[in-house]
Amino acid sequence: MKLKSRKDFFAGLMFAVVGVAFAWGATTYTVGTGARMGPGYFPLMLGILLALIGLGVIFGSLVVETADGEPIGSIAWRPLVFIIGANVIFGILLGGLPSIGLPAMGLIIAIYALVIISGLAAPNSSLKLSLILATILAVGSYLTFIVGLNLQFQVWPTFITG
Repeated sequence: MKLKSRKDFFAGLMFAVVGVAFAWGATTYTVGTGARMGPGYFPLMLGILLALIGLGVIFGSLVVETADGEPIGSIAWRPLVFIIGANVIFGILLGGLPSIGLPAMGLIIAIYALVIISGLAAPNSSLKLSLILATILAVGSYLTFIVGLNLQFQVWPTFITG
C-alpha cells in the first residue's frame, strides 16, 4: 500500500485521533438518548463524526493520485506561535491572573488584544485592518453576549468601571 498524498494521510490521521479522543472522553459523561440528550451526547456524536471524516480523508489519500505525493512542508512556526499566544493572552486578560496581581481587563480589551496579536501571524499584517476587525468583533460580542443573551461577565477593566 502506497501513500498517494502524504498531507491528506496525516491530516486524516489527526482528525481520526482527535475524533476518537473526543468520543472516548465524552463517555465519561451521561450520554443519554436522542430524545433525552445528556451532556456527553454532543461531544460523542461530534467525535464520531470527526473520526469518520478522518477515515474518509485517509482513504482518499490512499486512492487519489497527487503530484509528488504532496510532501509535507515545514511547520509554520510564526502563525502557530501568534495564534496560540493570542488565545492564551485573551484568556488571561478576560479573567485576570490573580497570582501575579493582574486584574481582569474585561471582554473589550481582551478582544482587541486577541485580534491584534493574531493578526501578527500573517506576514503582511495591517494594524488598521486588525483594529477595524477588533471593533466589529467587540461590538458584535457585546451585543450578542451582554445585550442579547444577558450574560453577566466583566466588559471593561475595574479601574475604568470602578
